[in-house]
Amino acid sequence: MANEPLIGDGAAGAAPVKDVTTANFMAEVVDASFDQPVIVDFWAPWCGPCKQLGPILERVVRAANGAVRMVKLNIDENPEIAQQMRIQSIPAVYAFKDGRPVDAFVGAVPESQVKQFVERLGGGRAGPSPVEEAVAMAKQAAQGGDHASASALYAQVLQHEPENPEAIGGLARAFIARGDLARARQALDHAPQELTGHAEIAAARSALDLAEQAQKAMGSAGKLRARLQQNEDDHEARFELATALFGSGERQAAIDELLVLFKRDREWNEQAARKQLVKFFEAMGPTDPLTVASRRRLSSLMFS
Repeated sequence: MANEPLIGDGAAGAAPVKDVTTANFMAEVVDASFDQPVIVDFWAPWCGPCKQLGPILERVVRAANGAVRMVKLNIDENPEIAQQMRIQSIPAVYAFKDGRPVDAFVGAVPESQVKQFVERLGGGRAGPSPVEEAVAMAKQAAQGGDHASASALYAQVLQHEPENPEAIGGLARAFIARGDLARARQALDHAPQELTGHAEIAAARSALDLAEQAQKAMGSAGKLRARLQQNEDDHEARFELATALFGSGERQAAIDELLVLFKRDREWNEQAARKQLVKFFEAMGPTDPLTVASRRRLSSLMFS
């Protein structure tokens, strides 16, 4: 299954996005909007928010499965159209239908708002794209422990959408699960700077950091336990043991050790126990039942 291409070349690969100029704006936007709604992204190379919004717009338009088209117009090279449209600031996004603008927004708005904009224009026809379906299948494979299939699916997604944050983070996690930390680091290092804060990529980075720490600590788990038997206040040993346990999949035991450490000395090493617990939670994901329960336990200790 993992080797079969699940994303057809004619679906996600052929992006319904193109650049337009003043010369072909009438044909590509105004005339074309009689056949299909057209979204116009007014942008410029110097515009930081444009670089944030552009990939989101393209991703959402591709996911609409042909319900809408999108074009990009560089206002530095084509100022006449922007002047006619009285565009004061960019990014500015206009929707054309039946030869005229019918909707618009200005600024780098959240992806949820972009989806609503596209769904309004496309008559609510936006459904899961082949890429989204492949990501969902990859997540399901990973949850079932089939990390080889998950990594193959995520790699397919990245061939079509190299900046898909869920696929970047998911591929890194699949490599981590297979013990290939070098390739996980490589996958994350290739993520664009503007995606650094995305939840999937941040979680994968935390998981990788923990895996690298655990790799160093796992060989000495026996010695760390012996140190704790001799001295229960050996905070460094407890911290390293928790990291090793987490890396070997004993998540509950790892969290228990850090909570004990936090209870004994919450300020040790600049609140290292709390910070490491936050990394655990980030790596496991906010909806994981163990994350939810352990956050409650940490909160009760913090405010007791």
